[in-house]
Amino acid sequence: MELVNEFTVNRPIDEAWAVLTDVERIAPCLPGAQLQEIEGDIYRGVVKVKVGPITAALKGEASFVERDDENHRAVLKGDGRDIKGNGNASALITATLEEISPTSAKCVVHTDLNMTGKVAQFGRGALADISGKLMAQFATNLDAMLAKDAAGAPEAAAEPTTETDADAEPATDADAAPAVAETSADADAATPATEAAADPAKPTTRIINGPAAEPIDAFSLGGSALLKRLLPVFGGVVILLLALSRARKK
Repeated sequence: MELVNEFTVNRPIDEAWAVLTDVERIAPCLPGAQLQEIEGDIYRGVVKVKVGPITAALKGEASFVERDDENHRAVLKGDGRDIKGNGNASALITATLEEISPTSAKCVVHTDLNMTGKVAQFGRGALADISGKLMAQFATNLDAMLAKDAAGAPEAAAEPTTETDADAEPATDADAAPAVAETSADADAATPATEAAADPAKPTTRIINGPAAEPIDAFSLGGSALLKRLLPVFGGVVILLLALSRARKK
């Protein structure tokens, strides 16, 4: 199914684009999502969703398929699997940024979503309702983060330096003396370690130790759409119970 959402970023378009394409920075603004590790250009994490007393967690990864910084357009591909085996989800997300004013920009997000298993039972109406509210919540969290960063920037710039160049002590002859050269034995021993450290064959994995994400409450976000889908089921159960009750009385 295809979902289309949009939100406004209250920053100049180039600044907004730099923030939106910094996955590590914006991850805490995404409701229910937790970034856990980064390996090269691949971002791995988990998304938690709660429906009543049941909590599901989709664990997966995402990466940029396309990224056009000049035209402010990016395509992100994500795949996730429910950790209990109740379904899978994959999405191709295309985001474009359009300038509204010198201090604001509109982000339009097109999502081609495919789901299987129990996760797919919510239906298009519920998912469209939920995704719209999630985007609005993300935009609110993003604005709060940017406002906090902007408030902290003047304070950092106003902090005085502890020592000026004029106050610095002149270097002594001992400070200026060259370091003793390595012996040939030391240099030979250091060579293998240096070569191993410089080997770029495999990207390193960086663990992100962020706070655990609170699950998305599907009922609070898409209550009306979920109720429309679940009411016929509840109605069928009530009718079945009434029929069984009458049959027992006979």
